[in-house]
Amino acid sequence: MAGRQQPGEETRERLIEAAAETLRTEGYAGTSARVIARAAGVNSALVFYHFGGVDPLLLAALDRSSEQRMRTYEEALAGVRTLEELVEAANGIYRADIEGGHITLFSELVGAGIARPELRAEIVKRAEPWIDFVERTVERVIGGSPLARLLPPRELAYAAITFYLGVNLFTHLDADRTRTDAVFGLAARLAPRARLLTMRLPRRHEKG
Repeated sequence: MAGRQQPGEETRERLIEAAAETLRTEGYAGTSARVIARAAGVNSALVFYHFGGVDPLLLAALDRSSEQRMRTYEEALAGVRTLEELVEAANGIYRADIEGGHITLFSELVGAGIARPELRAEIVKRAEPWIDFVERTVERVIGGSPLARLLPPRELAYAAITFYLGVNLFTHLDADRTRTDAVFGLAARLAPRARLLTMRLPRRHEKG
């Protein structure tokens, strides 16, 4: 039947889904081929047959999650034109990623990469498209303004990714999210006050 997955493809999909869920619920330390395979309902040898090991499987799970989240981000931020809109959209994205577990999946692999250089290199490679995406979005909102001169979009992108990772770790201490909510609240209060700084500067040839 057209569109029906082959057995091998179906097994890969089940392993990727099981790997993502296991990493979110058990953390990297509690993730193994046996645990993932049990969740997927397959033999653990298939982890190595299809992916070559646990880390490549976990990276495949991260890639799947990142692909889905990137599409969501692009849709959510496509119409954003002001700093206030950007803060509001970022708040919504943060909440969705916390509840959906994408932040946990990403940060668990980042933490594991500290002791595993080969994994760290793969995580860095996968972080670059996100940094580029944040930079493009920030550039669209504040590019050519005094604020962009004060806070270059590329550096703001680095700060956003750092916050994104750190906030997930902090939520384990801040169970009711009051402190992280306060950060977004502060940003929402500051955004309107920074409106003058986001006005585009005239180009040199436009002067006079």
